[in-house]
Parts: sequence; C-alpha cells; structure tokens
Amino acid sequence: MTLAQVQIQQREGGTCEANNGFCPDWIADNLDRYVDPFLQHVFLTVTSVAIGFVIAFALALLAHRKRWLLPPLSASSQILYGIPSVALFLLLLPITGRGSVTGLIALVSYTLIFVFVNVTTGLDGVPKDSVDAARGMGLTERQLLWRVEVPLALPEIFAGLRIATTTTVGLAALAFFAGAGGLGEEITRDKGFQSNIAVAGGLAVLLALVLDLLILVVQRLMTPWRRAAM
Repeated sequence: MTLAQVQIQQREGGTCEANNGFCPDWIADNLDRYVDPFLQHVFLTVTSVAIGFVIAFALALLAHRKRWLLPPLSASSQILYGIPSVALFLLLLPITGRGSVTGLIALVSYTLIFVFVNVTTGLDGVPKDSVDAARGMGLTERQLLWRVEVPLALPEIFAGLRIATTTTVGLAALAFFAGAGGLGEEITRDKGFQSNIAVAGGLAVLLALVLDLLILVVQRLMTPWRRAAM
C-alpha cells in the first residue's frame, strides 16, 4: 500500500479530510511532519544563496576591473538562469547523483544572475565625483573599491541579494526532483489536499518574508547614511 493511500485512509474518518478541504484540526495534529522538510528548505535556500553570492560578487568585482569580462560573464549567468529548473535538476542527476549536492548546484546557478547584475550595476552607478575625490585624496585602487565604490553600491547589491533569496525559496520547492527534500516534496506527497498545500506553501512564503526582512535589516545597519537622509 502506498503512502498516499495510507494518508487517504487516515483522513476518511472526517468529512473535511475526506473531501480534501482546509482542516484546522488536521493541521494542528500534523504540524510536526513539516519540521524536517522546512529545515531542509531553509538549508537549501540559505546555503545556495550564500555560495552564489560569494561567487557572483567575486566575478562582478573582477568584471568591474577587467571590463572585457563583463559580456561573457553576464551572458553565462543569463544562460544558466534560462535553463528550466526541473530540467537542470534532472540533467545533473547522472553527474552528481540524488541528494543535496545536486539541489545546491542547481540553486546556486540561479542566484548568480541577480547578484552579478546588481553588483556590477551598483558599482557602475557610483558617482564619478566621489571616485575622483577619493583618487585625489591618494587612495589606491583597492582602497577606492572597498572604502568608496562598494559602500556606495550597497543598496543595489542588497536589492540583488533580496531578489536572489526570495527567488531561491520558490525554486527550492522543486529540489525534491533531485532528491534534496524540502517543502516541495511535502506538497507533492499528498496532492490535492488543501490543508497540506496551505501549510507547506504557507511555510515557504513565511520563509521568504522572514529572510527578506532579515536582509533588509542588515542593509539598514550597513547603510546608516541612507537612514540619516530620510
């Protein structure tokens, strides 16, 4: 007997459950089943965004200094993002096997475009007057980058990070195709049952909102001059 059949039989005792409705009592009794999938979803999201940010940030800094690298790096990130997510998970399976590694590789590739584009856009948008003034004060190129350009580009950088994070929360729901778990596996395990979909989907939305809020708080802490200007 399949797991889905067992779950259906367990719900037959109540009208709401039997009709695949939204059942608060069932939700209250079964919240514990979402703990592990939720933690897996958090791990997939946070880890892939962190790795993707480091890679994309480093590539953006390199392209900012070596302008000839900008077109090929930008095109590469766009190509990766253009691959359908399910297809990428399945393409990686013969290479890296089922599990978190395959899920992370795919999710990292989707974060690159947002971070790379926003970092390069932010750096390019730094006022030339600020750059010239810093050079006039005797700052080296390294000092100019970390003391002037990167700080002034932070709002754009954080914008890219926020987009990458919320997007990854959604894409991580498909990571179960690679055997990486997450809330997507829970949703598909009991298709059509409104209570299950509402809880699993609601947890994904909540995770996206919480992570976005945390990033926004960090951004405000790291850009005090913007708060002073308000």
